[in-house]
Amino acid sequence: MFTAGAFEEQQLSSDDLDGWTGGVLLSPRPGPEIQLSIAEILHSTARAGRPQQCLKTTKNQSKATHPSANSSASFILMTAPRSIAGVYAHVNAEFGQTWWDYDGLSVSWGHQDNYEIVRKVGRGKYSEVFEGVNIVNDEKCIVKVLKPVKKKKIKREIKILQNLAGGPNIITLLDVVRDPQSKTPSIVTEYINNTDFKVLYPKFSDYDVRFYILELLKALDFAHSRGIMHRDVKPHNVMIDHERRQLRLIDWGLAEFYHPNTEYNVRVASRYFKGPELLVDFQEYDYSLDMWSLGCMFASMCLGTDELYAYLEKYDIELDAQYDDILGRYQRKPWSRFLTTENQRFISNEAIDFLDKLLQYDHQERLTAQEAMMHPYFEPVRQREGMPFSTSASRVEETEA
Repeated sequence: MFTAGAFEEQQLSSDDLDGWTGGVLLSPRPGPEIQLSIAEILHSTARAGRPQQCLKTTKNQSKATHPSANSSASFILMTAPRSIAGVYAHVNAEFGQTWWDYDGLSVSWGHQDNYEIVRKVGRGKYSEVFEGVNIVNDEKCIVKVLKPVKKKKIKREIKILQNLAGGPNIITLLDVVRDPQSKTPSIVTEYINNTDFKVLYPKFSDYDVRFYILELLKALDFAHSRGIMHRDVKPHNVMIDHERRQLRLIDWGLAEFYHPNTEYNVRVASRYFKGPELLVDFQEYDYSLDMWSLGCMFASMCLGTDELYAYLEKYDIELDAQYDDILGRYQRKPWSRFLTTENQRFISNEAIDFLDKLLQYDHQERLTAQEAMMHPYFEPVRQREGMPFSTSASRVEETEA
C-alpha cells in the first residue's frame, strides 16, 4: 500500500500529458489519510486506445531495368534514397545485443512499501504520476504508475532509463516496484522542483532561453550517442528547477532504440511537436525527429509548404489525394512576420538561423544535437559558463563562410 494524503486535482490543459508538470498543478487540502493501492488508483482507468492514422504512405517499390541476355548494358536500380541517421547510426550494433534487447530484461523489483504517495501531479495516456516520499531515507521522489500496457513497453522504458543512468540532464531512475496483488508496475525517479512551463517560460530572459535549450541539447545528444530516440520532446517532459538552474528530460515511455533501415511506429510524439515525417507516415525516421520537436519548443512558428513537397518527392512518399486541397501550396513566411513587441528581445540573427536549421522538412538536413550545441546562438552561454567552443560542426562553418 502507498499512504497518501488527501488531494484536490486541477485539470491539465495538455491533451497528451505523459509526464508530470511539477508542483503547481495540485492544491493539497486538509483531510484524513487514506490507503491507496496502485490497483485502486487505476480501477476506473480504461486502457488508452490508439489514435487513428490520418495520412497514408505508399512505400516505394524498387524499379529496375533488366538488360537482355545479349546486352552488355549494366544493371540499373532506380529507387528513392534510403534514410539513415547522419550520426550514431550503428552505435547499438557496436554496443551489442545485451545493450538494446529489452525483451530479455529481467526486472529486479523493489519494495513498494518503501514509498508513500503525497499527491497527484500529472496524468497521461499511459501513466498517472504522483509526488511521493521514500520512507526509508525521507527523500522526495516521483512515482509513475503505469496503466495497463504490454510488458514489452514497460521493459523498454526501464531498460532505456538504466542505459542512460548518469547522463547529463537525464532523469534518474531510483527504483521499479510492483503492486503484489494487481502486479501493476511503477517507476520511481528523482524529484525535481519544477514550475509549470506556462508560468515559467514567460519569465525567462533571452539568456535563460539559450541556457536551458543548451541544457536540453546535452541530454538529447547523450541519448542519441547511446542509440536512443526520445520521440516525445515537449515542454511537459522538460522539468526545470529555475532556482537551482537544473533541467531534466523525463518520460522515456515512448523512447526507442535506433537501428538503421528499421520502420518505426509513427504514432509517437505529441500534437504540435510531431515532425513532418510522422505526419506523412514516413517510418524510417531517426534521432532527427527529436530535433524538430526541440525546434517547436524553441519557438511556435509556422513554415510554408514548398519544402514539404520537395521532401515528399525525395523519399517517394505519397499522400492521399484528399490532402491536395487541404495543404495547398504556399510560400514560406519570413521570420519577421512573427516578431512582436513581446518576443523581439528573444529574436536575434543567430536565433533565426538556429530555427532555420532545426525546422527543416527534410529530417536529414536538420542540425544534429551535437551540431546544434556548437551553433553561434549559444556563444553567450559558452562564454559565461566556461564551455569550450568547437568549429567541428560543418553546417555551422558552411553558414558562416
